[in-house]
Amino acid sequence: MITITPAAAEQIKLSAKQNQAEALPLRIAAKREADGSIQYAMGFADENHADDILFKSEGVDIVVTQGSAVLLSGTTMDFVELEQGEYNFIFMNPNDPTYSPVSEE
Repeated sequence: MITITPAAAEQIKLSAKQNQAEALPLRIAAKREADGSIQYAMGFADENHADDILFKSEGVDIVVTQGSAVLLSGTTMDFVELEQGEYNFIFMNPNDPTYSPVSEE
């Protein structure tokens, strides 16, 4: 399914605490755009849907719809410094044609 890195899990847990959402799972959504790329969204889920899939990664409860699960299969979500002092979540998704794996040098 989806793998959450320790850095991403730490940031998710901090955000949940700051937003008093510690009891809520993180909902991750994905949809395919016209060009084939994948658009991502996430937030704390305060309601469940009939087709939801619930699982846990790095101690974080995650919920996705069946449609998103197909697009997110094999994805790793990380929290990284993109530029000095600018941190953000990134999705490393082999199902996204715009994704290119980071090469270890």
